[in-house]
Amino acid sequence: MITRQFGSEVRWMLRRPRTLIGLFGLVLVPIIISFGIWTAGDDEGGGGPGLAAIIQGNGMVVPIFTLFLSLNLLLPLVASIWAADGLAGEAQHGTLRGLLVAPVSRVRLLFVKLFGLTAMSLFAVTLMAVVGIIAGTAFLGTDGMMTLSGTTLGTGEGLLRIALFVVLVTFQMVAIGAVALAVSATTEHPLVVQAATMTTIIVFQVLSQFPSLDWLHPFLITTGFPGLIDVMRDPIPLTQIWDSTLLAGCYLLIGTGLAAMRLITKDN
Repeated sequence: MITRQFGSEVRWMLRRPRTLIGLFGLVLVPIIISFGIWTAGDDEGGGGPGLAAIIQGNGMVVPIFTLFLSLNLLLPLVASIWAADGLAGEAQHGTLRGLLVAPVSRVRLLFVKLFGLTAMSLFAVTLMAVVGIIAGTAFLGTDGMMTLSGTTLGTGEGLLRIALFVVLVTFQMVAIGAVALAVSATTEHPLVVQAATMTTIIVFQVLSQFPSLDWLHPFLITTGFPGLIDVMRDPIPLTQIWDSTLLAGCYLLIGTGLAAMRLITKDN
């Protein structure tokens, strides 16, 4: 039964026009970035900080570069939309009441929604990575993957680094989505969920820019985003990656717990 519920949730999400439009928009990002860098050519000498300095002529960096940029705003927006539709959207259309009175525990219902969010997040991030590899290779070419440490990895090891980055980004996206689910369980208006989630992300990013708030930075999920780029170093330093993943795990547990508490007591 639980397998059918998982499958039904994913199929329902994939059938929504806004989901398909969102996926199409995400796919366009690596294509636009690859095309933009290709048309720029050597006019700027391929210069720039971090990944931008090595992406010219190194197409396998495009998926990581694209996901890293999208993690700051675009991917959280998509996660908040899916979380908003999961509970608040159901409540708005009157279908959540039928789900709540069904002979299925509300905790299971929440985990079905969380599974749908996780599956769609993994699908979206993987799709962006695959399109990034294809577009980056087509426009910029590649002889492997150049790292931020100055070494060049083979194609196989480069693909493993991309796969690792996909998993890390997906986990961050699911953690944000879990918090959005908690908000979604308290309202019948999906736009409120999206606005609250994106406002929180933006405020976190602003707060992380103030040195006087150093004591607060370790608790902001956005503070861990830059550390994920360590997958592009050789060898991979695990400290920042682990700290970022642990912080996202805390947000995931807190968001899921709050959503479960709200669903259990919703009739009250």
